[in-house]
Formats: sequence, C-alpha cells, structure tokens
Amino acid sequence: MPYLWLLWLLLATVYDARQRRIPNWLVLVGAAIALSALAMNAQPFGIRWPDALTGSALGFGFLLLFYAAGVMGAGDVKFAGALGLWVGATPLLPIWIFASLLAGMHAVLWLALQRLAWFPRLTLMLSGRPLATDDPGVRKHTRPIPFAAYLAVAAAVWMVWGRQS
Repeated sequence: MPYLWLLWLLLATVYDARQRRIPNWLVLVGAAIALSALAMNAQPFGIRWPDALTGSALGFGFLLLFYAAGVMGAGDVKFAGALGLWVGATPLLPIWIFASLLAGMHAVLWLALQRLAWFPRLTLMLSGRPLATDDPGVRKHTRPIPFAAYLAVAAAVWMVWGRQS
C-alpha cells in the first residue's frame, strides 16, 4: 500500500505542477485507495478510522478557509482532505508547514525572476502559464503556486523521514 500512496502523490505532484489543477478523479482515486486500505486493515501508517476521518476533515476544513479567501484552488482543498485520510490528523501540521515553506520559496523565486527577467522560460514555468501563450485553446492559469504538489512532496518527505522518530 505505501507504493500506491507514493504513486498517487507522484501523479498529484506532476499533474499539479504542469496543469496547476488537481482533477476530481485523482482525488477520488486517492481517497478510495485510502478507504480500501482502512477497510482491509492494511493502512500503511497504522492509523484507524477515527484518526483518518479526523485527518480528512481537518485537511479539508483548514484549507477550505484559504479557498474561501480566494488564495487557493478547490483541488488543493479536496486533495488535502484525501491526504488526511492517508496520514491522519497528527502529521498534517508538519506536512502543511513544510508544504507552505516550499510554496513560499516558489513564490519568492517567481517574484524575483519576474523582476530580473533573466530567465523568462523559468519565470513562465513557475507562473503556471503555458510557454506557448499564443494558443487560444490553452487555458491561462490564475494561481501560480501548485500547493497540492507541495503537499504531496511534503507528505512523501514525512513518510520517509518524519516517521523515523
């Protein structure tokens, strides 16, 4: 099961980094696998139903505040809810903190590159806008920071190093 979880995190990271969105099917797959693992008593992190449901509610509920403020997309919120099913409530705070640090570094680098204009392709990549902006069929992204991708990276780091103690 940890390999399915890591595969789900990888898919979310790549999808959010490239598209700046998390599709519902990806959130539902992650949640379904987490619920199946709980039902089969094969949860890779040893959490039980109450902690998983609490983690899901906290993950969803906390980030819902940021969505309501207009600074986060709905996919990030749903992804955090599914992530909470996997890890439970306790590791969510360190995962959020690390993901927020990564997102903050992304924002600082993006702002610096916008001002310096030394690396225009890197600036476009960090902004989430497509490199070929002349194509009218390509949607322009309004949120430059792929927070779900950073949540996924932080969760993978937690799995490898955070659980050692």
